[in-house]
Amino acid sequence: MKLGDLHAAAGSAKARKRRGKGAATGLGGPGGKIPAWFEGGQMPIQRRVPKRGFKNPGHVTYQVVQVGRLANAPKGAVVDREWLKAQRIVRRPGPIKLLAGGDLKVALTVKVDAASAGAKAAVEKAGGTVETPAVQA
Repeated sequence: MKLGDLHAAAGSAKARKRRGKGAATGLGGPGGKIPAWFEGGQMPIQRRVPKRGFKNPGHVTYQVVQVGRLANAPKGAVVDREWLKAQRIVRRPGPIKLLAGGDLKVALTVKVDAASAGAKAAVEKAGGTVETPAVQA
């Protein structure tokens, strides 16, 4: 055995970090990092494009149903989401609002999320009632 044949046991010695020896070491690398949104110093796009409009986070988009669409309901029927879906008057999920428009001849119990004053008056004039969920303060 010669002196050149001697080696440390596998896993007993860890190679030292060769700092400053270029990008190939995986430890250095030239300069710092540039953010992905940086546009080379020109005016950024979020400042070049004009700001338009406003999105109200509290806005509720209702599916509207006019009173006249309920005219084919049988007398004394309960008109709710299930009935409106069965009649294909509303098709998507979400709150339903009853609006005035058209005539109603039969007394109905209408259960919707919201109703206009004219729609309530039209249903009550025909002898029916409009039920909406209680507004929480």
